[in-house]
Amino acid sequence: MGWFSKTDTIKKIVKNDIWIRCESCKAHVFKQDWKNNLNVCPQCNFHGTINAYERIGLIIDAGTFKEINQSITPSDPLDFVDAKGAYREKIIETREKLKLNESVVTGTGKICDIPVSLAVMDFRFFGGSLGSGTGEKILLAANYAYEHRIPFIIFSASGGARMQEGTLSLMQMAKTCAAIARLNDRKVPYISVLTHPTTGGVSASFAMVGDLNIAEPQALIGFAGRRVIEQTIKQKLPDNFQKAEFLLEHGFIDAIINRKDMKKALANILSYYIVK
Repeated sequence: MGWFSKTDTIKKIVKNDIWIRCESCKAHVFKQDWKNNLNVCPQCNFHGTINAYERIGLIIDAGTFKEINQSITPSDPLDFVDAKGAYREKIIETREKLKLNESVVTGTGKICDIPVSLAVMDFRFFGGSLGSGTGEKILLAANYAYEHRIPFIIFSASGGARMQEGTLSLMQMAKTCAAIARLNDRKVPYISVLTHPTTGGVSASFAMVGDLNIAEPQALIGFAGRRVIEQTIKQKLPDNFQKAEFLLEHGFIDAIINRKDMKKALANILSYYIVK
């Protein structure tokens, strides 16, 4: 039998792929080099996704992070079922696979000795979608910042509101924004960091209402998809439309900061705030 018929061997080779293909410039990068560079393309500086705990490890001082409200999980008010199965079963499967209970991890910690309340979205969990559990965790993290008078930071990474939860998902847009607005009563700063991608209901709510809105390079930020917009307005959009650089140029965000510089930049920003 010829070697080319041994499909099991071929499958093993494919699974052990050592390359990453950059989503932006399409360059092939050694997987280890990609990881060593914090999931940033060395060719074009495109910042790929990282999970919530990796992000926390880069931003929060070692040994200071304490997770809060970890037990909050998604709800299934509609008993939603589609062609791929029941939403309830997908929740269980996703939680077991990722060891996460929701699409956001919340907690407290220090950035260069400055205490903060933190919410970090994880795109692996249903595309970082905004569900009722996500909104509840963000609300409680904002309330913690309010009660303890410490800065609040959200790292967004989301495809938008979670359709399986219907109107309850959309309600989280107003709910989270209300919690964040309350921080103004005590002059507690809120910094929003938009990472790739931040779209849909998240970009239309808490992600864009920061005292400072910061993005990573080349992050996709927008509401509706590019193709939907082009078909609606019957016009061709600029090549960099909905990219962080386009938004900065048009005044929608305040700064673009590289991942490797984010912790230092946040510490510098926070040092100017006096929370009374």
